[in-house]
Amino acid sequence: MTLFDPKLIPPGVLAVCARLREKGHRAWIVGGCVRDLLRGANAGDWDVATSARPEEVQKAFRRVIPTGIQHGTVTVHIHDPQNKEGGGSFEVTTLRGETTYTDGRRPDSVVFVDDIVADLARRDFTVNAIAIDPLREGDAALIDPFDGHGDLQRRVLRAVGDPAQRFAEDGLRALRAARFVASLEFELDEATGAAIRPALDTYRKVSAERVRDEWVKALKARAPSRAFEVMRLHGLLEVSAPELLPQYGCDQNKWHRYDVWGHAMACVDACAGDPVLRLSALLHDVGKPATRAFSDKTQDFTFYDHERVGAEMVDPLLARLRFSNDERVRVTHLVRHHLVCYEPSWSDSAVRRWVKRIGRERLDDMYSLNEADLRGKDREGQADLVALEDLKVRVAAMLAKGEALSTRDLAIGGKELMERLAMRPGPKLGVLLDRLLEEVLEEPSKNTPESLLARAAELAPTIPDDVKKRQA
Repeated sequence: MTLFDPKLIPPGVLAVCARLREKGHRAWIVGGCVRDLLRGANAGDWDVATSARPEEVQKAFRRVIPTGIQHGTVTVHIHDPQNKEGGGSFEVTTLRGETTYTDGRRPDSVVFVDDIVADLARRDFTVNAIAIDPLREGDAALIDPFDGHGDLQRRVLRAVGDPAQRFAEDGLRALRAARFVASLEFELDEATGAAIRPALDTYRKVSAERVRDEWVKALKARAPSRAFEVMRLHGLLEVSAPELLPQYGCDQNKWHRYDVWGHAMACVDACAGDPVLRLSALLHDVGKPATRAFSDKTQDFTFYDHERVGAEMVDPLLARLRFSNDERVRVTHLVRHHLVCYEPSWSDSAVRRWVKRIGRERLDDMYSLNEADLRGKDREGQADLVALEDLKVRVAAMLAKGEALSTRDLAIGGKELMERLAMRPGPKLGVLLDRLLEEVLEEPSKNTPESLLARAAELAPTIPDDVKKRQA
């Protein structure tokens, strides 16, 4: 039985392995590329492990970059002028064993070894601890001392050797386990899962940047909820994002099938978009537990103002996880305004005001988030989905007509107002433009230079010069 299609291995990788063999060394492809090759999935980075020492690898190739030579890794560049697909850059790492992990992330030192099995034994999960000699044929090419191929077939994620030792060595491995459960759609081995919580002290040493990166990778999975369920069950969220935990077991009202956590999981899975948009789906209702109250009038729970409270919670969480300023602004804005509550009875001016509040550049995000939110309720949501489509149609018609939906769309700008009304730059000018926009949102025909200038002359004296101070 053929375990993989050798044609899927890039020619450049074969060239690297062949060159090392010419020089008297052994070479294998290892890691995630082997896992994906055996799964029939598209492999990303191709990594080569070799018995050659780093200095021997450097001598064997013309173009070598010592990217991580202290750990035995160099990057080899293969150039094939006859075949553009035959070249590329590939990491080549000397077979190694590892000593202690004082910092909970990286080995204090490495020891070069000659045995491929010893090298595989230091890896995290069995499905990542498989090697292939691409220059051999058939089953003889596969080196699989921990039955990683069997776990691939069983769709199980299992640690290599003693899971407690694996997680105690490197705190990131626990989070990688959660991510792989989602991205590979595997089940977590029971003993492997049980070893995560006892290793949380090591997990606490993982940098916020690495946590963020794993979250982003998990959010690219078909069902990110699988990763975040592992994080919740085994204590990872207690360390990285305790703000999310009160959602679990927080019952909702008659409009929802799930508790707040279950709804968030359904929502993030249903959300179509990039990882940052799906992050907003994950976090959109994080303010609900803090705002839940029981209404005697409706005999049900209410969550008034949860979108504002949620936005206030989300920004510091994202800052702590080192998301960029732009990403924080985007997610916080979506959480703050995710509650659409559109009805076909809305007037045109109400629709225009909604677009102003959301922002033209965030409309597609909001549509995707709102649709996921509705699908995540899983209760009589069809009418709401129809209403969302109606809102999209109405907004598209307004955009097509070029109606003013922000101060940038006004027929007169701040520079002209300053010149004609002898105004100075500052908050007062901004407030004046906002008031002009409010009137245009109500009546688009007022958006002419003449009409706006005349109205500005009337409004300007009513706005205090120290408006910023008074508003504060």
